[in-house]
Amino acid sequence: MKKVDKNDYKIDKNIKIAIIGLGYVGLPLARLFATKYSVIGFDINESRIASLKSGTDTTLEVDDVTLQKVLVNNSSQNTGLYCTSSLDDLAACNYFIITVPTPVDKNNRPDLTPLYKSSESVGKILKKGDIVIYESTVYPGVTEEQCVPVLEKVSGLKFNEDFFAGYSPERINPGDKEHTVEKILKVTSGSTLEIGLKVDALYKSVITAGTHLAPSIKVAEAAKVIENSQRDINIAFVNELAKIFNLMGIDTQEVLTAAATKWNFLPFKPGLVGGHCIGVDPYYLAQRAQEFGYHPEIILAGRRLNDSMGEYVASQIVKLMIKKGISVNGANLLMLGITFKENCPDVRNTKIVDVVKALKEYGIIVTIFDPIANANDVKKEYNLITINNIPDDKFDAIVLGVAHAEFLELNFSELQKEDSLIYDVKGVLGAIADNRL
Repeated sequence: MKKVDKNDYKIDKNIKIAIIGLGYVGLPLARLFATKYSVIGFDINESRIASLKSGTDTTLEVDDVTLQKVLVNNSSQNTGLYCTSSLDDLAACNYFIITVPTPVDKNNRPDLTPLYKSSESVGKILKKGDIVIYESTVYPGVTEEQCVPVLEKVSGLKFNEDFFAGYSPERINPGDKEHTVEKILKVTSGSTLEIGLKVDALYKSVITAGTHLAPSIKVAEAAKVIENSQRDINIAFVNELAKIFNLMGIDTQEVLTAAATKWNFLPFKPGLVGGHCIGVDPYYLAQRAQEFGYHPEIILAGRRLNDSMGEYVASQIVKLMIKKGISVNGANLLMLGITFKENCPDVRNTKIVDVVKALKEYGIIVTIFDPIANANDVKKEYNLITINNIPDDKFDAIVLGVAHAEFLELNFSELQKEDSLIYDVKGVLGAIADNRL
């Protein structure tokens, strides 16, 4: 693709943008675009739509005041966000931005079902001249080789003649109120030179951090998937270090603090790697590599090590309980946190459940306390019971699994039995913890 000037294209303010999927990625993006354009937010979850229409975001990514400022009651407004579960409401849109999840199945193989279904939905209302932009994390080739054929089949239109495509990978960091969507540089791409410029101009009009126009959709797809794979591998390295130094009786956190005094040392910490990105995306790249006859050794080794950390943490907790003379079988343990990261209600692919499962196999009675997680979501996804209020009981062991701000203010002495154990998975409790990962 030849070099182009990104300033060659301006976006018509009268366009209508459809955001397909109003979760952790889609809603913040819809809110942002709604400050300048008419935006229709679509989600098949009717309870989610009802909640958003009332001005509340249960994911906590957009605060109620900010959300209510952009909400409108109908789709005919020049600016603002109209939320709906009716596909017909999207018929007048020119840009369709798909922000649905891309999970893996029980065998860690990419599950493109949400992408296929959303592509089918858009295909039903696609018109000549429309542009479909995908933000979901995928392996290189998914947009043009998997999604576009669905759009063509359902719509009866021809790609790059009647309609066009783009890819702009999401870079949302759930729970992060500092690095919000407009403050993170956006990678953009299009199926033709002109469409690339149009897609770039669209995002550039709202992303204050700026944009980077990639030369092709596949380059943009590859860039996204390696971002999280790189982070996964680095965390796997420090997790392995934690295992080694624990055997040597050396504090891993103190080692990392010392090493970080070198200017080019990368500050990664050991921990449980879950969530919808880092714990999933490397499998997408690995799957694609294997389709080309290459077995990715480092990527999959990192995944195996990080996936083993739940059982490792549980085994360390049990060893410390035994050393303190705590009877393991029948012991009462309080797990602080079930979400995949701090100050975020997202429980998708959380690795705390691996720790809980392993602890229960030792005969430990586990109480899960998380004031942020939705108890119904946890029950549905993992068949686990959680509580949202501080328990009245005292426990043989307390494990800080997630560093929610509320947990850092707890009076741990009120929850402890005499000689009980405090284990700090996140390494934030300091001297009150008996041990940390």
